Amino acid sequence: MKIFAHRGYSGMYPENTMLAFQKALETGCDGIELDVQLTKDKKLVVIHDETIDRTTDGTGNVVDYTLEEIRKFNAAAKSSFAKEFMPIPTFQEYCEWVSKTNLITNIEIKSSIIYYKDIEEKTIEVIKYFNLEDKVLISSFNHLSLCAVKAIDDSFPCGALVPETGLVNAGYAAQKFGFEYYHPPYCAIDKSKVQECHDHNIGVNVWTINTMHQLIDCYNWGCDGVFTNYPDVCKAFVDTQN
Repeated sequence: MKIFAHRGYSGMYPENTMLAFQKALETGCDGIELDVQLTKDKKLVVIHDETIDRTTDGTGNVVDYTLEEIRKFNAAAKSSFAKEFMPIPTFQEYCEWVSKTNLITNIEIKSSIIYYKDIEEKTIEVIKYFNLEDKVLISSFNHLSLCAVKAIDDSFPCGALVPETGLVNAGYAAQKFGFEYYHPPYCAIDKSKVQECHDHNIGVNVWTINTMHQLIDCYNWGCDGVFTNYPDVCKAFVDTQN
């Protein structure tokens, strides 16, 4: 079962920052999960929310700032690391860094609230520039974005994210639309649902696993991966099972 650091090692460090990504690497986890959005001048940045209010010392929508403007805000401002200035990373900056590691990157395209023009093309362009084609997985709650990715390059593995309601016959649906993975929340998955996905050759990566009870369930159910804010704990557990 692969361990993905959710927004980096976000349980201990400011989420979606280069520090959180570096600390995740140090845990020995298999991969990192992050989110991409577009600035006003169409540059890819790594941030979860469509606004900068929750995680930075600024306010407003990501899309209303140019890259130069948005990099002036501190992505660590709402954390215990507030005294250290950490700019919102660009996707290019992240890819340049991760290309020197063995990490897998789950890239969540944030296109459910704001459908950013050409975000799929721009994401793939950066991935290919850094030769990361074999080290990425693309996911989204907007399954049309995944279809757009497949239309550009069918070789990219895609994971269908779903909200807390889950999805009945998820394996069948993912297989029908050519997706390789199903990404449900823990509350919407169980052993039978994992098996249904595996019956259709669909992998299951579950979010967000932050308790031992959840972790043990996912392991026993045969999940293929988990997203967690605490990759060190999850990695240590999986290592004891092997």
